[in-house]
Amino acid sequence: MRYLLLMVLAALLVYGGCSDGSSSSDGGTTDTDTGPNECTQDLGEYSGDFQILEQSDVATLAGYTSISGYLWIAPPDPEDSYPDDYYVENIPITDLSELICLDSVGGFLVISDNPSLTNLDGLSNITSVGGDLKIRDNNSLTDLDGLSSLTSMSGGFLLIFGNAALTSLGGLSNITSVVWALAINDNAVLTNLDGLNNITSVSLGLSIANHPVLTNLDGLSNITSVGHLLVGHNAALTNLDGLSNITSVDDGYLQIYDNAVLTNLYGLRNITSVDGELLIEDNDALTDLDDLSNITWVGGGLSIGDNTALTNLDGLSGITGSFNRNLLIYGNDTLTNLDGLSGITSVGWNLGINNNAVLNDLDGLSAITSVNEWLSIFDNDALPDCDVCDLLDQLTSGPTSIDVHDNLDDECTPVPASCP
Repeated sequence: MRYLLLMVLAALLVYGGCSDGSSSSDGGTTDTDTGPNECTQDLGEYSGDFQILEQSDVATLAGYTSISGYLWIAPPDPEDSYPDDYYVENIPITDLSELICLDSVGGFLVISDNPSLTNLDGLSNITSVGGDLKIRDNNSLTDLDGLSSLTSMSGGFLLIFGNAALTSLGGLSNITSVVWALAINDNAVLTNLDGLNNITSVSLGLSIANHPVLTNLDGLSNITSVGHLLVGHNAALTNLDGLSNITSVDDGYLQIYDNAVLTNLYGLRNITSVDGELLIEDNDALTDLDDLSNITWVGGGLSIGDNTALTNLDGLSGITGSFNRNLLIYGNDTLTNLDGLSGITSVGWNLGINNNAVLNDLDGLSAITSVNEWLSIFDNDALPDCDVCDLLDQLTSGPTSIDVHDNLDDECTPVPASCP
């Protein structure tokens, strides 16, 4: 579940083929007073797509003020059907200054796999991109300041992936909305998201993942609505305060996982509903879920797993009604009870209570009367078998499969009718 959003994003990044980018330009004249970073000619619009594979390709676009199609500063996508001798893993681009006349790109703008590119200064006049903006695996790129004129993204995704030297997102500060998804992932030395401060909405999904030194999400503080929300594998992230203006997750999942030093969920305190699954997993320093107390509705299901310091689920007590999918509580070493789940009445798919070492009762599940698919309760060393039998006895519908074993042996008197 926790990787679903990333998989959706990856699937939508498969672009079609592009043209060979052939064109010609007389090069114009150079005004030595204005210098190389100002446009000195106007060739109008380049019609079609263009791919830059080597430094000489940059010069081919010199003087054009717009491009009607896609602009790739990237090798071909390996999933496309290019001949083996055409595909290159990395491209030797070091300087984009000859693109200074460009003010718009009609389709995608992809800047990928340029190991020697240190800046995007030649793109500093671009104000609009009609499709996705994808900046990925440029290992020497330190900032995005060359995109500081960009204000409009009428297309889809803003994706900043795997840029090993990237320290700042400041060049994105004039973007105010992302039509589909915003994903900032795998940027090894990025410590903050401050360049995203003016973005107010992300209609499909927001993903912040795999950053070893990212300490906060304050750059997201103006976002008020998202479709999906995923924050995972951020080893130094201490808080979620930058998410505090988000009030709902409208179209899918809220996933907070594997943030080793995250001690609270205060930044989620204003969220009142989650359309899909709520997943809180593998956050070793998290002791409670009290900051989720304003959530009253979760449409898909709930998964609370491998939070080794979590002692209770009381912060979920406002959630009432039925789950369309799963209710899974597993691997929480210090969780003693499920009292925060007392408002849940039915589970559409599966109910699993597994590997919770000190869980000693199921009283928090007393309102559940229906489990449609399977029920598994096992390896809870302190949970009496009789409590499991009582839960089975209260169900009036389902499940189709039952797996109960290796809980605390005891003898129920009288024995519930549904006791396995």
